[in-house]
Order: sequence, then C-alpha cells, then structure tokens
Amino acid sequence: MRVVVVVLNWRALRETLACLQGLKQQDYEEFAVVVVDNGSDDGSPAALRAAVPWAEVIETGRNLGYAGGNNVGLRRALALGAEFVLILNNDTILPPDLLRKLVAAAEAHPQAGMFGPTIYYADRPSLIWSAGGRLDRRDGRTWMLTEATTEVRRVDFLSGCALFVRRAVLEEAGLLDEDFFLYYEDVEWGVRAARHGFVSLHLPQVMLWHAIPRDGRESSPMVHYFMTRNRYLFLRRSGAPWQAQARALLEDLRLIAVWTVRRRWRRTKRAQRRARLLGLRDAFLGRWGPGAMREVLGG
Repeated sequence: MRVVVVVLNWRALRETLACLQGLKQQDYEEFAVVVVDNGSDDGSPAALRAAVPWAEVIETGRNLGYAGGNNVGLRRALALGAEFVLILNNDTILPPDLLRKLVAAAEAHPQAGMFGPTIYYADRPSLIWSAGGRLDRRDGRTWMLTEATTEVRRVDFLSGCALFVRRAVLEEAGLLDEDFFLYYEDVEWGVRAARHGFVSLHLPQVMLWHAIPRDGRESSPMVHYFMTRNRYLFLRRSGAPWQAQARALLEDLRLIAVWTVRRRWRRTKRAQRRARLLGLRDAFLGRWGPGAMREVLGG
C-alpha cells in the first residue's frame, strides 16, 4: 500500500465523518485509511464502521493522547506496508488533490523525510495558520510560520495537524514520543528525524483547511498545561543545557506573575494561570503522559 492515512477520533463523530468524506474524494487511488478511536464513549466506533466500511477502525479502549493514539495507527500502517503515512486531524477540510501532491513532492525531494502543507483557518480560508514551524533552541519556544511563500523550504518542524511521513523515518527515527501525550510531540519528532538525517519541508502549493478557533490556544487551560509542561520535556529529550530550562522557567514565572498581579488578568486568566502552575509542577516532578489533565479540565 503506497499511502496510509491515520485519522484519530475522540468523541467527534461528525467531524471525523466529514474528514473521511474528504478522503473518499481524493483523486489519488493508492491509499488506505486507518481510523483510531481513542477511547470514545459516544458510540463512535460502531457508527464509523457502519458509515465508512472502506476504512479500518481500531479501538484503543482508552484515551492515549495524540501521540499514543497516532502511534497505534502508525504501527498499523507499517504492518500494511505503507511507503508513506499521512497523520491527519479529523477537523480538516481537504482538497481532492491533497494526497497526489504530497506523494509527488515526496518523490521530488528524496532527501526529506517529513512534509507539510500550508494549513489555513477553515473560518477564514485565506488566512494561514501554519506554513511550517520554527524553534528557538535557547529556550524551547516554538511558533508557526504564517507568511505566504511560493518556495519549498526547510523548517524545524511541521504541525501534527497534517504531517506526511516517509516510512524510513518511522523505521530509523522511531514513532511519536508518548510521554508528551498532547502538544510538542511533533516538534520533538521533527528534531529527532533531523538527527537521523531527515529534513522537514513545507510545501506551499499543497493546502488544506483546519477548523481551529483563532484564539483557541490562548483561552484553553489544557493547552496552557501541556504547552508549559512539555516544553521542559522537549528540552530534556533534546539534550538542551540547563540554561535553556532556566530561561524557560524565568519566562513562565514572569507570565504567571503578570496574570497574578495585574487586576485585568487576575480573574480572566485564573484557569490558565492554574494550568501553567500545574504544568510547571509536573515538569519538575517528571510527571508525563496525561499528567494532571483531569485536574485541569476539572478546574
């Protein structure tokens, strides 16, 4: 099988079915779809099997996070003999030429191991959410590139929203690191792949749309928790010096202090501040995986 697409579902049947419909309309034929249900309790697995019998549905039985759930799909893709794997968020809107263009780019750039399209906001179709990512190795900060470009370019990492991976990366660099659970795992994977000689390329002429709210990361306590905690995990995994962790800690403490002292933030940022404090606690306790996710969601 030339390409295997891995789609992760967790209590989002409608979004997953819409995504699968976009895959069914692809003008490229040599692909299979593996849907990994990450412990949904809403009847998703049975509904998916009934609605899309052409896709394989695997049930994990519990929420393994983004990394763990996608790894189930990646292992299945390897067993199916995939040459390439596309990890795809279920809240994406796809053009019919997506797979064909990704395969063509991979064939044109044999030195690269990871490829990513230009990802636009679904509610503002001309606004770029991600055109690849950059990493500041001094403190582990990351950011998405959002400027339009016409040239294929090398980036530090690619968003896990839509990540096209060569089989050799999986075999030589390994799968996603499940300690991250959610967020930063795509950053670490790109850095690890580069250490094994695989570059990551952003493909400006390949595009899709992502149904992500523009203020989603800023307002979500869960995002603040995992992004705070996992930055330190990434720094440790990548062998960064202690100065990098010190710079990250100083930045986090400064932000928490501002949200505590300034009246305008004291109430509106209460949940985010608590999430960041829990993230710092778990980072220095070495509490990885799902960590304090239930505490964060419970408020």
